[in-house]
Amino acid sequence: MFDDKTPRALASLAGSPGGGVLAGGNDGDERAGHAGAVGIWWLGQASLVLKLAGRTIYVDPYLAPGAHRLVPPAFAPDQVTDADLVLLTHDHGDHIDPAALPGIALASPGGRFVTPRPTLERVAELIGDDARIVAATAGEALELDGLTLTPIAAKHEEFDEDPALGFPYLGYVIQADGLTIYNAGDTIPYPGLVESLQDFAIDLAFIPINGRDFFRTSVGTIGNCDYREAAELASLLAVDTVVPVHYGMFAGNTVPPGHFVSYLAERAPGINAQVMGRYGAFLYQRP
Repeated sequence: MFDDKTPRALASLAGSPGGGVLAGGNDGDERAGHAGAVGIWWLGQASLVLKLAGRTIYVDPYLAPGAHRLVPPAFAPDQVTDADLVLLTHDHGDHIDPAALPGIALASPGGRFVTPRPTLERVAELIGDDARIVAATAGEALELDGLTLTPIAAKHEEFDEDPALGFPYLGYVIQADGLTIYNAGDTIPYPGLVESLQDFAIDLAFIPINGRDFFRTSVGTIGNCDYREAAELASLLAVDTVVPVHYGMFAGNTVPPGHFVSYLAERAPGINAQVMGRYGAFLYQRP
């Protein structure tokens, strides 16, 4: 899968799972173990790997191959041997990936899977062990492996809330080592979202920018924040750094990230924007 054209960050991450960048022996990885620092790898779409507080966290790992992808999978699921936590935001194939989760569960037998409560049965079927699944409910904080995770309701054009089980779409606030990270999941802005997040004093945010429109919605492509809304959300939350995600994977459902950067620079010039290269790596250090 990997050759001399593979980016070094990806080769370090995936060519030797559990080794290379993620396992230590690298200055950036050592700094990612310090208070206020996190190592980040972008796997495309909304898929991330975070190295935080000595834990390796995969967020919505989308690793299924397919001709519909504009970007090939970063690596195979069975190469993910280092997952401590897998955070899942909702049951769409590029987030809860049925081709990825069984292999990840086998390759990382100690890893736990955090998923919205309405998706518990679905994820249990995929990984084959419901004891490893943690149900997430909006507003109910979870203490896991030295991390505090607070699920936040997401509105993926609609809330689609189950009266008994709660919201099927979630974002997560992750707190550890003096650092606060917000992963928005798939969402659009809605009344109360900013208020639910302001008290967290978010340092680093991951927000989708692919947007939505009549034509995409009419063929079943459910949308998210557009680049303007993502920038406005980052501005209202007064984050230190924002990383745009959820673009560049599917034709007809993407946007140039430069639009987001330009708009953010006009609206909130004090906020840093970090655009990740394909399979890019980034070390964030809280000021």
